[in-house]
Amino acid sequence: MITLITYDITEPKRLQRLNKFLKEFGENTQYSVFECDLDADGLARIRRYCSQKLDLINDSVRIYKICSRCMQKVEISGQGLKITQLDYTVV
Repeated sequence: MITLITYDITEPKRLQRLNKFLKEFGENTQYSVFECDLDADGLARIRRYCSQKLDLINDSVRIYKICSRCMQKVEISGQGLKITQLDYTVV
């Protein structure tokens, strides 16, 4: 399922580590925003990382699951591609 992950991390090292970790799952489409095509295991890994590695008192991560019908309605103004438009898959 296409999943949008946004985050606001207060400490630069945690921010860099989270950014690097999320690159395993998808595309960094904007600052602090990743579009990922995740299965249940991938989503579980991200949730586990957040609960174990982040300071959830001060940091914030939002996970939005986007159904295929809604993904077709996504509009991009300016530069960028939806993850569904890429000709490769992030593994």
